[in-house]
Amino acid sequence: MPNPIIPEYITVHLGDPDQPAQNVTVPFIDYIKNVASSEIYPTWPENALRANILAQISFALNRIYTEWYRSRGYDFDITNSTRFDQKFIYNRDYFESVVKIVDEIFNNYLVRQGNIEPLFAQYCDGINVQCNGLSQWGTVDLANEGRLPYEILQYYYGDNINIIRNAPIQENVESYPGRLLRLGSAGEDVRIIQRQLNRISDNYPAIPKIPETDGVFNVETNNAVRKFQEVFNLTVDGIVGKATWYKIKFIYNSVKRLAELESEGISITEAERIFPRTLQEGDAGTKVGAIQYYLGVISYFDNEIPNVTVDNVFGPTTKASVTAFQQKYGLEPTGIVDRDTWNKILEIYDVTKASIPSEYLSVSYEIYPGRYLTDGIEGDDVRTLQQFLQRAATKNPSIPAVNITGTFDAETEAAVKAAQNIAGLPVNGEVGPLTWNAIVNLSK
Repeated sequence: MPNPIIPEYITVHLGDPDQPAQNVTVPFIDYIKNVASSEIYPTWPENALRANILAQISFALNRIYTEWYRSRGYDFDITNSTRFDQKFIYNRDYFESVVKIVDEIFNNYLVRQGNIEPLFAQYCDGINVQCNGLSQWGTVDLANEGRLPYEILQYYYGDNINIIRNAPIQENVESYPGRLLRLGSAGEDVRIIQRQLNRISDNYPAIPKIPETDGVFNVETNNAVRKFQEVFNLTVDGIVGKATWYKIKFIYNSVKRLAELESEGISITEAERIFPRTLQEGDAGTKVGAIQYYLGVISYFDNEIPNVTVDNVFGPTTKASVTAFQQKYGLEPTGIVDRDTWNKILEIYDVTKASIPSEYLSVSYEIYPGRYLTDGIEGDDVRTLQQFLQRAATKNPSIPAVNITGTFDAETEAAVKAAQNIAGLPVNGEVGPLTWNAIVNLSK
């Protein structure tokens, strides 16, 4: 759950959500100018205009941040129906006084103190329609009393609101990562699902809690996903594709009431990341090492990608390899590993591993299987891991012996932790690419 951004564009459905109507995509700043010019009067006091416009910005950003419509399967961000959203008249002219204010504050929005999501700043005209939020005509009276925009907003939304100023302006991208998340997947996208499922389980206790929301798609996560899919009539396969991703988001939004004036909200702690948003030259650590490992395998079978050594340091050689990879696969050649580059690296790694030339098949089992192995996972990948651990134990007395069962059990976890300790890796008992590589090397 990243922090909100100001989108460059917003897509508006010119009708009720289920009504066949045109979708138009316009710059977000123009959308706010249009709404403000359609909803309020340009002759109102400036402080009233500013308060109303801040409410309109926050309302729209809440729809975008929660993917309120897209999580329901629609292909737009907001409608122009005042039964659901804000008034928007396509191709209308804007009032000069509105344009001046919007140009100044379009990247500011409201939040509840301690929360990160844009406030669902409900409002109504206050004459023909009454509501629990802001009264548009009431803001005029308050402005005439000399109240500032923030004071007007506090009057309607409470003292516990803040104005976030100068939020970053970026391209708005859908939250779905574009790749299937399944047993053995890892990353911040998995962690988002884990935290959302745990919150949903408060309301739907049949869905089991996930003890560790560490971003590794383990057996517990698989069980929670499968039960969620069962409860909400989805295909029960334990795989988070687009349909399951957005159903989880839809239910999460609902139980937290994120599109209500008095919502539970998303706390700053809930939005914290443990996986970096990007990796670039100068970074260091095991996340860099994982990228280097994947690129190293890819480059071994593809001369167009420069080889890179796994040293956990993002230096010029790693940047050159990342850049060449991006150029080959149609990504912007920045040399920075963002979400799109990371997902493409994982995709090409899987393709590479599945199409290893016959002359290398005898050693292909040494290559990391492409999924995290953790407690409870079963299969040939675990069996191969146990074989490596068994050999490593004969050469390293501190690694306990394991039986080859094909099930990642407590015995296997203990051996993995011992190998991680020898290799200087985080001792967590989870087998990612660096731990796999270390165990293979210890077995030789």
